[in-house]
Amino acid sequence: MFTNTVLKVYVPTQLFVAHHIKQFTKRTEGASGIEYAIIAAMVAIALAAFVTPISTQIKAMFTTIQTAVTKPAG
Repeated sequence: MFTNTVLKVYVPTQLFVAHHIKQFTKRTEGASGIEYAIIAAMVAIALAAFVTPISTQIKAMFTTIQTAVTKPAG
């Protein structure tokens, strides 16, 4: 399940970066390259900031569900 969450974030990010890298190589404007580098850095920072807290919360949620499901009735 955690892998699916990571893939849902990773795949669109990879496609976004690949698309913009292709566009960057076709363009001759200097400002565009700097803008794409800033966007790529911001995406990397956002992923680094949110992946660990999300994984911790997901693990806690599934632990709670597992405990509730395996808890004996009565």
